[in-house]
Parts: sequence; structure tokens; C-alpha cells
Amino acid sequence: MKKFERVRTHDNRETLHDPQCESGLARGRPRELDVEAGRKAAYLAALNVLAVARQHLGSLDKVTRIVRLGVSVATSGDIRDQPKVADAASELLRDVFGKDKSPCRLVYGVASLPLGTPVELEVIFEVAT
Repeated sequence: MKKFERVRTHDNRETLHDPQCESGLARGRPRELDVEAGRKAAYLAALNVLAVARQHLGSLDKVTRIVRLGVSVATSGDIRDQPKVADAASELLRDVFGKDKSPCRLVYGVASLPLGTPVELEVIFEVAT
């Protein structure tokens, strides 16, 4: 039995979390991995979100705007490069949907994430009804 949903629909908004933590595709903190490896993890997380959105919506063409991108980056207290890591997810979403659909973004540095993943995303898409 599933303990949570990857996608939650409310009105014309779809909220998705990145399923990377379940796939176990990347592990470690950007401090351990370096910023470039953290960027790769963020990019992969964004690809996963796009795959889930496409599966759920049938087509990414239904996305009219990205409302919000939340990026949690597992780092230690002395790391300040979380925005550089998050940029990889932002850049992919901009490349796929265009600059006019770009979201507001929140980036958090956190002590740890589920299953040791370095990056976790939450994306809210506005969709055509």
C-alpha cells in the first residue's frame, strides 16, 4: 500500500514531488559529491518530475505555467552553494517549458533527505482544464 501520492491535484494545479528518493539513483550530500554532482542530482530529479507529470497528464503540453519550484538540498552548515545546485533543475524546466513559464523558486539547505538523496524537488504546475 502506498503511503503517499506523487501527484496531488487541486483545481487546475498539479503538485508533484520528485520520486528520486524511491529510485535510489543518487546518494550523498553536495559536500561529499561536489557542486557539479549535486547539479547532476538536481537535473535528474527534474527529469523524474517531468516523467511523472507526463505520465499523469498524458502530455506536458497541458502545462500552462510552473507556479513554484521547491528545492531541498542536503548540505552541512558551512555550504552556501545550494542555489548553484538548484539552478540545474531550474534550467531544465526553463529549457522544456520556456522562460515565460518559469516558476518562483525556494531553495532550502537541509541536514538530510530521505534515503540519503542529495536533492528533492516539489513542483507545482498549472494545467489547462
